Amino acid sequence: MFEYIYRSAGSIEPIFHSHVYYEVYYFHEGKCNYLIGDQIYNLVPGDLILMYGMTLHCAKIDPSVPYIRSIIHFDPAILRPFLAFPQALPVIEPFEQFKNYRLCLRGAEKAEAERILSVIQEHKLRGDKVGESRQLLGFLDLLHFIYDQCLQPLREQRDFPSDKEKTVQNVIALLEGSYTEDELHMEQLQNQLHLSKSYLTKIFKEVTGVTIFEYVYRKRINEAKILFLLHPELNVTEVCFRLGFKHLAHFSRLFKQHIGVSPDRYKKQLKDERMDAHDEGTVHSER
Repeated sequence: MFEYIYRSAGSIEPIFHSHVYYEVYYFHEGKCNYLIGDQIYNLVPGDLILMYGMTLHCAKIDPSVPYIRSIIHFDPAILRPFLAFPQALPVIEPFEQFKNYRLCLRGAEKAEAERILSVIQEHKLRGDKVGESRQLLGFLDLLHFIYDQCLQPLREQRDFPSDKEKTVQNVIALLEGSYTEDELHMEQLQNQLHLSKSYLTKIFKEVTGVTIFEYVYRKRINEAKILFLLHPELNVTEVCFRLGFKHLAHFSRLFKQHIGVSPDRYKKQLKDERMDAHDEGTVHSER
């Protein structure tokens, strides 16, 4: 499976979705907050995102300006014949190692990525077998370009995992499915990982720089930002309890501590931004 959409300019609804295919997403222009899992990326032209299959993602755009992106969905199985060559490079490795990753391309690197995307489109427009084959070769060139850009972070990641770091990764993976539970206890992690609470607490702080519960609270606050952005109909209290907080005052205090404003103020800022975007869109349409 290979699907290429070049410089798409259609407007979209901000709906979380996922798919089984890998994805290369390139941001040409516009104003866009791209949400991948629990991360929010404020995109800049030249940003290229790698996505590994099933992670939920969603683009929240400003409809008052053109939103232009190129997207490639592909099944890595189509690359097996090329990767079987003796001198082949593991160009899929960035997807497999990073899962989801943003490259911030600027200057010559940005121009090179856009040149390759344009060449792939030229081959696609031929509409024949030769064009189809050269389109795939052009995509392979893009993957080599991406691999080249990822070499340094890949080296750093290969040098990273010790038993300690792997354990912390396991803790984070478990937290992904339980961070909104209002009765989250260290005993849960201790029982699932068969390690003492004191050891888990010590190595988590050592590796991440924050405690386990500080990490959980940061994830909850980040998720609150996403909920306020995508579901403006939810009030602060609903978001508070949905994310596992027992007390509104605790949620509000942590939110202001991390974001700099209260949840109510943050919601008002988002509302003002939506109204401004709507007004600008109305002005453009009248012209």
